Formats: sequence, C-alpha cells, structure tokens
Amino acid sequence: MQPVGAAAPLKVDIAEKIFRSAQGVSVKALEDLSFEVREGEFACLLGPSGCGKTTTLRILLGLDTDFSGSFHLPADRNGRVAAVFQEPTLLPWRTVEQNVRLALPKSLRGADLDGLFDRLGLSGMRSLYPSELSLGLARRVALARAFATEPTVLFLDEPFVSLDEQTAAGLRNLLLNVWSARPTTALMVTHNVREALLLSDRIIVLSQRPGHVVGIFDVRLPRQYRNIQVMNDLARSFEQKFPGILARQ
Repeated sequence: MQPVGAAAPLKVDIAEKIFRSAQGVSVKALEDLSFEVREGEFACLLGPSGCGKTTTLRILLGLDTDFSGSFHLPADRNGRVAAVFQEPTLLPWRTVEQNVRLALPKSLRGADLDGLFDRLGLSGMRSLYPSELSLGLARRVALARAFATEPTVLFLDEPFVSLDEQTAAGLRNLLLNVWSARPTTALMVTHNVREALLLSDRIIVLSQRPGHVVGIFDVRLPRQYRNIQVMNDLARSFEQKFPGILARQ
C-alpha cells in the first residue's frame, strides 16, 4: 500500500518486507513492524545490524515500495520530508552554500540561512567546495541542507557513523542545537544506545531480523539535564529493560 497523508503522528504499520535474490532466495527483513512517532518528537530506531532499520527508512522515504503494509507521514502546510544519510552526497562542483540552496523549494530559495550556518559552525565555509572539507564538516553541510528545507519530518540514517568519537560527539551537540531551534518530527536510525539516550525523546527497539518492535524506552528527562552521571543512570535503566543490548555495542 502506498503512503497516505494523515495528521500527526508518524505512523508505521509494515506487515512484511521480503528481499529476493537473483538466485530466488527470499530473506524476510521486516515482519509486523508497528510504531508511532509523536508530532515534534525526536525518536531513535535502535537495533542490531541487519535488523531492517535502514530498510524501514527507505520505505518511509518512498525509495522502496515493494512491501506489505502502510505508513502515514505527518501532514501540515508544506508536507516536506528531509533526509540525512550516512554519506553526505554533496555535489563536488558546487560550494557549500550552493549545495544547501539547491535542495530548497522555490519558495525558500532566497531564505536567510545565516542563523543556520552559524549554529552549525559553517559561516566561514560557505564558499568552500566539498573536496576542501573534512568528513565531519561535510556531514554538517548535509545537516544544514536538511534543516534548510524546514521539513515536516526529518529522517536520519546513522549520520555520525565511521566518525571518531570526539567528532561524532560534537556533531550530536550541533544536531540538538539546530533541532531545538527548529523542532520537527524526527526519526533517526542508530545502533548506538548512548547516542539514542542522548538525542531522543523515545527509543524504538527492534529485534534481530526479521525486524519488529520489542519495546519502547521513553527518555522523559529534558536534554539539558543529561550529563555524564544521568546518562550512566539512563544506560543502566535501559540495560535492565533490554538486557544484553549494551554489551553488543
């Protein structure tokens, strides 16, 4: 079934997703996957490698329509959807600012992006080309490109994977800074429990393949109070509810 526009929240009901190889072998990636993300909420989809997290995002983005079930995206005056992938996918012949503005709808092409570039530490890099950027800076540009569209819903597929922890930590803080200034319904794929505990309002935990929801972990504490001690307490609570997952990090 194709996605149907509906009022918030983001609602997912994927009955089944099967991959078929050229040799005719069938692999069931998702089965009875059902969850919701409330309007304006930042949720993380957490689970082991190969459990169907990225496949779920591809379905929600309309990149994979070969599945059984349905989903409803939040609908408002613009209905725009933005995505940040593992690779920044910037156009090498365009500057930082051009890469961001090319993603904008016509109504926003002349928008003032000074505040957004400033929050992401890109103010002095707007005229640079992707080849002049580190991977961490390129991923900042990818974040800028997504937020500049003022999306109704934002999808993120492990945007900090393969970065060293110091760079990843800085980018997580930048993401929270920009998202707090421009709140939108967000769903991020991760396999990192502590990353999910830091960023999200709720964590949707998936099983091994075929992926389905094994439980929800609500993080009700405001983000400004999630210091090291609190994060350790949250991690212990998460481990008690979902034993063994932290050990696999």
